[in-house]
Amino acid sequence: MALEVMARAQTPIPLDVAFRVEPGALLALVGHSGSGKTTLLRTIAGLWRPHTARVAVNGTTWLDTTAGVDLRPHLRRVGVVFQNYALFPHMTALQNVLAAMDTPDRMQAQRILDLVNLHGLADRRPAQLSGGQQQRVAVARALARRPQALLLDEPFSAVDRATRERLYGEIIALRASLDMPVILVTHDMNEAQLLADRMVVIEKGRVVRDGTTAEVMSDPDALRAMGIRELAAMLPAVIVEHGADGLTRLDAPAGALFLPGVEGAPGTRLRVRIMAHEVILSRARPEGLSAQNILAGTIARIVPGTGPGVMVHVDVAGHEILARITRRAAEQMALMPGDTVHAILKSMSVARDHVARTPDRGPGDEAPVTKPRFHAPR
Repeated sequence: MALEVMARAQTPIPLDVAFRVEPGALLALVGHSGSGKTTLLRTIAGLWRPHTARVAVNGTTWLDTTAGVDLRPHLRRVGVVFQNYALFPHMTALQNVLAAMDTPDRMQAQRILDLVNLHGLADRRPAQLSGGQQQRVAVARALARRPQALLLDEPFSAVDRATRERLYGEIIALRASLDMPVILVTHDMNEAQLLADRMVVIEKGRVVRDGTTAEVMSDPDALRAMGIRELAAMLPAVIVEHGADGLTRLDAPAGALFLPGVEGAPGTRLRVRIMAHEVILSRARPEGLSAQNILAGTIARIVPGTGPGVMVHVDVAGHEILARITRRAAEQMALMPGDTVHAILKSMSVARDHVARTPDRGPGDEAPVTKPRFHAPR
């Protein structure tokens, strides 16, 4: 059954949040630092009690302030992976997993380590493991509790990008074997889009948006609440000319862009924001008079996501564009790193409000990037 969470409080941080996570689903809690994400995880785990709250999973109530129910943390079947992993430094990987078990079982502990790809590393202490391996031990320890819910508190923040992307794939594979609700706390929209089925965007302790990744990423209010953390690329460009049709031609890496209503004299340098979910990839360049805003590039890497989506990183003349496309589309085109593709930029991703500019500056001066506004029509 699902994990149901409701929490309301005034201190230490205002909270008014409610959401539900189905078994086998991963929900991403997204928001800026101080928005209440980690406080909600602590509420679920029994490490903090809001003034008014209810937490229930699989038909069992862990917390109900109205009814006077408040199970101690050790009585809640919940696995938690903390941001700093919180491993016991004097214990081996196997001993860390055994310590989390109600009834220690070395064979079962070894099976869990194998499940998270730590075969052969059972006798190593945390200091002898890489950051990615420590993260896997933390996940194994959380699973050793036979949890009814798994909580991940920014578990990838302590590792480098290459390790992080490898761990994404492992978490996706691990999820396929788990029949429990999973909550991921993150401020990284890349992680949220790749790993989550649903997203809850929190701002100042309140839910701004609750929906599928596609629904959230197409909601201007949700994007605005996430500020600069939304998944996008920034390309430098230079104004070439203003056309009679109201479109301004910009020279950008690997091609021209045509945007409506851009202000500035020819020669003014700008940056254009391109949203990942507003990019279409094609092997061949579309032909015809309407074939505008198309940039040729080379696939740098492909990061698989959960569900139907993958993230394609495209190198465009030394600058990176992100494209969120369906797994089916990637398979149909047989995309591989090193392949040449054409990035087709949909009109909303190059609208006027996605251009950062400074009207006071003259030709040749680069406009600094400002906080973008999103008012494109739904």
